[in-house]
Amino acid sequence: MVSPQPAFAREILSELGQMTIQNIDQTVETLSGGQRQGVAVARAAAFGSKAIILDEPTAAPGGKESRRVLALILDMRARGIPIILISHNMPHVFEVADRIPVHRLGRRLCVIDPKSHSMSDAVALMTGARAPEAAAA
Repeated sequence: MVSPQPAFAREILSELGQMTIQNIDQTVETLSGGQRQGVAVARAAAFGSKAIILDEPTAAPGGKESRRVLALILDMRARGIPIILISHNMPHVFEVADRIPVHRLGRRLCVIDPKSHSMSDAVALMTGARAPEAAAA
């Protein structure tokens, strides 16, 4: 199916630095993992979403595309759009997060500040090796 507004799509994707798509009328299912994530975030941004929730956005894409997704997350944050990132990739979480809710056994244990806590701190909390009172931000 041909997009009814290819110029609008191209404009939004370009504005977000996601114009790696050669044919703007290409179906999303034929895009790479990183391109799909870019389209999803661009769609949310274009339609005035108040927040964006991303569930494992860097799990499927390769290294270069994961970098693009992370850059897009930082760009959306800089635009003032709140982002909830669900990820098991701790380096990515620590790279883009302002705060990190730590969960253990299906419940929120605490919220840590990635500037004052290490990935080791977060893992220790998740596994029960460290008590939250000593690490909570």
